[in-house]
Amino acid sequence: MSSREGGKKKPLKAPKKDKKEMDDDELAFKQKEKEKEKAMKEAKAKASQKGPMGGGGLKKSGKR
Repeated sequence: MSSREGGKKKPLKAPKKDKKEMDDDELAFKQKEKEKEKAMKEAKAKASQKGPMGGGGLKKSGKR
């Protein structure tokens, strides 16, 4: 075969990045984000249990 090859060659796998140690601020931020997400899920579940908003008024009947 010829020395030319079609298309791009796949790049070599990049080495895994070292995990950096998190300081207290980053840990606190992540914890706060988890709490917000949990609160949003709970609120969404609670809201989905109820019917549509503002549907508790008087129902009008059609013309008679």
